[in-house]
Amino acid sequence: MPESIETDQPILIQPKERLDSWSIEDIPEKIRSAGVAMGWTKLMPVQEAALPYLSAGRDMIVQSRTGSGKTGAFLIPLLMRIDPGQESPQGLVLVPTRELALQVYGEFEQLSTNLNLRGALVYGGVGYGKQLDSLRKGAHIVIGTPGRVLDHIGRRSLNLEELTALVFDEADEMLSMGFYPDMKELRRYIPRERTTWMFSATMPYKVQRLAEEFMRKTEFLSLSAGQETIDTMEHRVYEAPTMEKDQILIRLIEMERPDSAIIFCNMKSDVEYVANVLKGRGYDAEMISGDLKQNKREHVMQGIRDNRYRFLVATDVAARGIDISDLSHVFIYDIPLDLEIYVHRAGRTARAGNTGVAISLVGNMSDRTMLKKIGRKYGIEFVELSTPTEEQVVERIGERLTIHLEDRWRGLTPGEQKRIGRFTSVVSSLAESEDEKMLLGTLLADLYQKTFNAPQSGPGKREKEVKANTTKEAERSSSGSGGGEKKKKKKRRRKPSSDSG
Repeated sequence: MPESIETDQPILIQPKERLDSWSIEDIPEKIRSAGVAMGWTKLMPVQEAALPYLSAGRDMIVQSRTGSGKTGAFLIPLLMRIDPGQESPQGLVLVPTRELALQVYGEFEQLSTNLNLRGALVYGGVGYGKQLDSLRKGAHIVIGTPGRVLDHIGRRSLNLEELTALVFDEADEMLSMGFYPDMKELRRYIPRERTTWMFSATMPYKVQRLAEEFMRKTEFLSLSAGQETIDTMEHRVYEAPTMEKDQILIRLIEMERPDSAIIFCNMKSDVEYVANVLKGRGYDAEMISGDLKQNKREHVMQGIRDNRYRFLVATDVAARGIDISDLSHVFIYDIPLDLEIYVHRAGRTARAGNTGVAISLVGNMSDRTMLKKIGRKYGIEFVELSTPTEEQVVERIGERLTIHLEDRWRGLTPGEQKRIGRFTSVVSSLAESEDEKMLLGTLLADLYQKTFNAPQSGPGKREKEVKANTTKEAERSSSGSGGGEKKKKKKRRRKPSSDSG
């Protein structure tokens, strides 16, 4: 369960044409009684705020964290609008993973107990039998992953011509997992006249562009805590013992799959080490620190401008003058020793109307004490989450590969599919022993590297707009001549006593 290190009251951002919030008494009795049976005594903040807009049929983006009650926020108005007498699907809920599909479907079954409604749960990686049975019986609401929904459309076991409501749950995660081509393809099969709701924990540029593709008039509702840029940011904390910190960083990158990130270290030696770890795992990463020669620094800067590097590892001093406008993540590998430095680091993301994520790795009590001080001073809510295990990372990688391969299979002609069928016996043979399984693993590792560790594709993907402080760059360039020579010599005399940025 998420644990809050420092908590503030949520700040509510609403559409211009505001509606009064709901209480549990405003929900229709049959749904309300089902909710009470589930243990509800009152609505959660996101439900209070979102229900009046969603029940009015307005196209909405709702920004709310996982575990905030968002499932009920979209299921209640979805149930309210379904006509039980019409047996074709009227509501479609798209989710990124089978686990979330099962969770949403379970809550649908509980909330619809007193209603004469049927649902279908569809997701990849399993057989079609039960899913086909559910669809043939006449599902009013379909809940599933985009790839399997498209599979059923292709098999003509699912028709969405009567759809009136489309829900994207965890839209940012769907894009992160590579579902955008499927989401785009789905537009061909759904009516133009419909209501669309999009729920997302973060609001990066690509989620906003996705909303523009699917919505007629986009309105925004957000519940988040804090001040300054905190209303557009998430501040996450993960336990990371010193000896495991580099591996935990890799796991988080694999789970998050950020578009772009800066990784901040306190010392130059760590910058070089972390950059080498990332390069060794196949990531397009580069480092920048105070020791970097000017020509190398200029080369790195040009690489950032050209979008060649997805990850930049840096110290605070070295990163001055670099402004990446659509940076999605900041990883704080080392907790800073100064309160204000944290704000500068985290403030690198969530710019120009985008949202962002700042992830801090804590290894000891002094790190936690520092974060509590930062939280109190700047009104920041740090949410501590469970560090992902290697097994969870492998499962996520498997899900992404399955999504990608299913998408490629759907794009093949019957002749191409038949040709691939010739290799199924080879696959079966290779899967018989552990040594030969490693040969298949080699192919999958290569496919994953080329597909998912390359720059991501998504809606409205732009080149990074990078602004360098040219004045400071010019000053650094001239540091080797004239009056700058004495400063340079002084810095060399001090170097043995410090390893910082």
